[in-house]
Amino acid sequence: MPVSRETDREKSPEYYRELYEKELKKNEKLIEELADLEAEHAELKRKTDLLKNSFLFRASKPLRNIWAKFKHTVIRVKRYGSVKEIIRKLKSKKIERSACKLHGSLSFPTGEELEQAKKRKFSKGHIFSILVPLYNTDETFLRQFIESVTDQVYEGWQLCLADGSDEEHAGVGSIVREYMEKDGRGRIRYKKLEKNEGISKNTNACFELADGDFYALMDHDDILHPMALYEFMCLLEKKDAWYIYSDEATFRGSSIDNMITLHFKPDFAPDNLRANNYICHFSAFRKELVDVVGRFRSECDGSQDHDLILRLTGEAVSHGDGVCHVPKILYYWRSHAGSTAADINAKAYAIDAAKRAVSSYLRSLGFEDFEIESTRAFATIFRIRYALEAKPLVSIIIPNHEHREDLERCISSIVERTSYDNYEIVVVENNSTSEEIRSYYAQINERENVTIADCGMRDSFNFSKLVNAGAEVANGEYLILLNNDTQVITRNWIEELLMYAQRKDVGAVGCKLFYGDYTVQHAGIVIGLGAHRTAGHTHYRLSKENLGYMGRLCYAQDVSAVTGACLMVSKEDFKGAGGFDEEFAVALNDVDFCLRLREKGLLNVFTPFAELFHYESASRGSDVEDAEREKAERYDREAELFREKWKDVLAAGDPYYNPNFSLDHSNYTLKVSPAPMVQ
Repeated sequence: MPVSRETDREKSPEYYRELYEKELKKNEKLIEELADLEAEHAELKRKTDLLKNSFLFRASKPLRNIWAKFKHTVIRVKRYGSVKEIIRKLKSKKIERSACKLHGSLSFPTGEELEQAKKRKFSKGHIFSILVPLYNTDETFLRQFIESVTDQVYEGWQLCLADGSDEEHAGVGSIVREYMEKDGRGRIRYKKLEKNEGISKNTNACFELADGDFYALMDHDDILHPMALYEFMCLLEKKDAWYIYSDEATFRGSSIDNMITLHFKPDFAPDNLRANNYICHFSAFRKELVDVVGRFRSECDGSQDHDLILRLTGEAVSHGDGVCHVPKILYYWRSHAGSTAADINAKAYAIDAAKRAVSSYLRSLGFEDFEIESTRAFATIFRIRYALEAKPLVSIIIPNHEHREDLERCISSIVERTSYDNYEIVVVENNSTSEEIRSYYAQINERENVTIADCGMRDSFNFSKLVNAGAEVANGEYLILLNNDTQVITRNWIEELLMYAQRKDVGAVGCKLFYGDYTVQHAGIVIGLGAHRTAGHTHYRLSKENLGYMGRLCYAQDVSAVTGACLMVSKEDFKGAGGFDEEFAVALNDVDFCLRLREKGLLNVFTPFAELFHYESASRGSDVEDAEREKAERYDREAELFREKWKDVLAAGDPYYNPNFSLDHSNYTLKVSPAPMVQ
């Protein structure tokens, strides 16, 4: 009997060598994780022993007994962090409650506003075929849903309904026919399916009823804002959009004003979309896209929307203006028992389906050997571990002037904590004179992978010049710009940065930085944020446990810029963008650099899975808050230079920061007044 090729390969030495190498890699990873856990356990045990043996601990027993009675209440409060953060949270909640009303029924047009919208004539008569599978739909929900479509201000729509309800819910069809007669224009199209074949096949049946040039997706128990299609048409008057989506809100009960969450989204961000289906509702897309990528796939039931949106947007970006976003709440997602909006665990299969959807899409882009896992934020918000294509030399560039203690802490943490072994350290020396630092230089210069580069700068401090000088000396294919007042936390921090920097579509990659008290110092940069309207850090000073707005502190995402305190970029892209602009001597040079990368069509990525401490500006004081007039004036000059250089970009707003958020706060605080609906 002939032996198969696969059997031959399994018996070959090559097969067993491959198997051994795979198991060896797994083993190395487990050893690293075990070492981290053991170190953490040892440190916790040391601190616990010190505490238990202290006089204060023994004397505080009565207080601890009282604490035991009230700790659960205190813990619920403490999850928000400091007292200052609790106050901010309460204020934010108050603003959010006000916003719920403004973005709910109060945003519906009435009177003159409604008449003005109805009279508007558009140059193109697009038809939106709204595809909705029905299944045992509650009568109240069904009527509210249908009426939210029939009440659309823009009348160029079709409602295509495929009904998979069982015999006990025959009333669903009767209600639909009632509205078909009331419409009298043939815009409501209905098909009773022979049997329920799952949400993907049922929705695909809706396509057969549609002949519009745009398809739109909606759930059978949700509500559409009356201006939804009108807003999409307003956008299509200005842009050649192929895929459009809006913001959305989740509500409970019979009124949309009973909002639970308001989801204000960024413009199209491919890394965000791979990590979670942030686009979701309300979406519309050209028929031609479906002709290319296909319809819903049953193997992704439970996360069929995520699967289709990944494929549609992936194709849309190559046409016209690609994927466009209307930053207004135009969709109200009902939360009720059994709905995904209420609890993803009500549809646990959706988690596996979402992983399959993302895996399939990543493989279609050529990625292999990646891993996808749920994060602490939400079961369908994912961490994606991309495989490293190679193990290139990485040059860690650290500008330094004096401050032996800071530099030694930084370098020691790199040497002791870094799992990646193909790196060099380039210390860019800037006019240090103390014996202390010179002695340390002599000590570390003995290491084979450490270089002390004296840039010879004799004029005033210029961080950009130091970075550029370091890049010239560096031998690595990739550069990490690192402040001397940082300290490594995550062992595989270089791998976490490199897995993104190695991609051809990515420019700069930044990590999550903490202050010494584990509050967030950096988690991505928004342009226009802050008092100077230049740029600011989001989620600033939130606690380590905080999930961030809609889980943003828990997944890798696209941002306008990342901080130069820890930034990885390929040397090729660094040179291609012209390095750091030396006109920005101290402030905003990293943001300016990232925006130039963005101009070249590259993405800048923030990953929360590479963590470091940043004892911010310990070596030179704060540029913004420093009491010294000279430094304050220097910052003002560079801020003015930045605003002038990037005035058009600033005017357009940060694409990854929704315009409904205030630029006066770093924690996604909503503006009191939303944008007007009628344009």
